[in-house]
This record gives sequence, structure tokens and C-alpha cells, in this order.
Amino acid sequence: MKNILRAALASLLLAGVHHATAAEPGAFAKGADISWITEMEDARRNMLNRDGKRQSLLTTLKEQGMDSVRLRVWVNPVDGYNNLRDTLVKAKRVKAAGMRLMIDFHYSDDWADPAKQFKPVAWQNYSVDQLATAVADHTRTTLTALRDAGITPEWVQVGNETTNGMLWPEGEASKNMKNYARFVTAGYDAVKQVFPQALVIVHVDNCHDGAQFRWNFDGLVENGGKFDIIGASSYPTTAKNMTWQAATAACLATMNDVTARYKKPVMLAEVGAPWDHPQGKAIIADLLAKVRAVNNGMGVGAFYWEPQAYDWKGYPMGAFDHQGKPTPMLDAFMEQ
Repeated sequence: MKNILRAALASLLLAGVHHATAAEPGAFAKGADISWITEMEDARRNMLNRDGKRQSLLTTLKEQGMDSVRLRVWVNPVDGYNNLRDTLVKAKRVKAAGMRLMIDFHYSDDWADPAKQFKPVAWQNYSVDQLATAVADHTRTTLTALRDAGITPEWVQVGNETTNGMLWPEGEASKNMKNYARFVTAGYDAVKQVFPQALVIVHVDNCHDGAQFRWNFDGLVENGGKFDIIGASSYPTTAKNMTWQAATAACLATMNDVTARYKKPVMLAEVGAPWDHPQGKAIIADLLAKVRAVNNGMGVGAFYWEPQAYDWKGYPMGAFDHQGKPTPMLDAFMEQ
């Protein structure tokens, strides 16, 4: 009987060790960007679990197999959401939930993406030198506040979907790749000053467009740009003139190409599909499988973009239904 009990105890200890290490730094990350959550809560939007009961969004996401959260940071947003104060509120929740954290700097007062990389109002008249200093100072100030609150991000994005650079027009990559690389490096160096172990991500959209990635990262490398991880967005149903299956296959080809070319790991920093797509779960499962299939284990994670967004600002690619419950789409994170 004692031997049986010892064996059972050993089995439980081993299971506990395995469970504890599942979300440790360096493990394959499965997560979500939930930056809208405080704004949605202020608008009294329900957050339910699969059983239709009210529950913390982070608890629900953990039940759905996620271990990581991504939070965007704006410089001085008009409505106050996604500024440092709001980010600290959300980051403290992430820590309390025992989840890993990515900070995503937009270096703007509002959305920064391939269509717009607008400078913060306070930086409008800055020279290139002043912009580089502002990037470093904003990055350092934000991360120092997190550190002072006892929060340590595992990843930090310097810029959001900087496909054609950031801080236009000075940092528009198609016109001045050197400035773009300088701004990226200013952010990178500031991150390392506060969190030397944090992994810095440069993030480009349209994972299925391999030529776009080569152009961007070749330019960064040639101009001394620094990065630890290549970040990509993949929304397969929006890829022009491609089926979603062709888009995810092309995304895998891109990921294999860039990891071999730059000797850096790759992550899908944003994924999504229409919440009611009949093949939604298959799309997300395929994306997760594609990241895991990157050669030499160089695919390191995937983040769903705003899964809790339902009937919210016209965004159709959340993963919750109209009642605020997770759809089966999120089951892909439990199964992959």
C-alpha cells in the first residue's frame, strides 16, 4: 500500500511540475490581445463563460487554453484608454491571473497600422533626433512603471504593424528606411535598459506576403535595426484573391523563410477570423498548427486579437457570440 501511495504521490508531483511549467517564459505562447476590456466593462458589456455565467475574461481565456495577454499602449489618447494608467490596471490583472504579458507600443495617440502611423500630437514638431529620444523615453517610462508595480513583460513590441515604418513621415520606411531602423533600435535599447530579458518584437501585417517581410526586415538589418522576434499578423479570410487555406499555407512559407533568413523566431502577434464563420475554428486551429510547424521549432506563439469583442465598434472578428460567450472557435487553443 505504501508503494502504491508513493507512486501516486510521485505521479501527482510530476503532473504539478508539468502544469507549472506550461506557462513559463520560453514556452509556446497561446494568448489574446484584450486591450478593449476596460472600455467594454465601462460600457457594461457582459463577459460570460461557455456556460453563460458571468466570469472574469482572463479566467475564461485560461479555461480556453490561453496563458498570455497582449496589451497595446498609446502615448496620450483622447479618451484615456490604452494610456499608461489604463495599461497598468490591465497588466496588474494579468499578473494576478498568473498569465504572461506582451506590451505593444504603437508610438501614437491612436491606432498605428499599415494604413496610418501618425505621430503623437506632442511629438508633431520633433526632429528625427528628438523622435528617437521620445521613443526611448516613452518606452522606458512605461516599462519602468510596470517594473515598479512588480510586473515583468515577457515580450515588448516596438511599433505596431510597422509594415511601412512608424512615425510618418520621418520614419516612413519606403522613403527613409534608415530612420525607421533608428526608431526601432531606440525602442529596443530602451526595453533592454529596463527589462534585459524581455524579447523585443518587430511586427508586420499580412503573413501571407513573404516579399513584404523580406523588404521590411532586410531594410532593418541593413540599417542596424535590432529585434529578437519577428511578429506577424494573419487574418486569412481577408487575404485578397486567396482562400483562407492558401493564405495560411503562404503564411507558413513566410515564417519558414524569415526564420531561416534572419535566424530569429517568429510569432503570430495577431490572428483572427469572423466570429460566425462556419470554418472559424478550423481557421484558428490551422494557424496554431502552422506556427508549431515552423522549421526547427522557431514558431513561438500566437495571439487572438480581441476575442471578447462582440457587437463592439463594428469589429466582426472577435470570438464571442452576441451574448458575450466564447464560441467554439476558441477551443482551438485548448486543442493545439
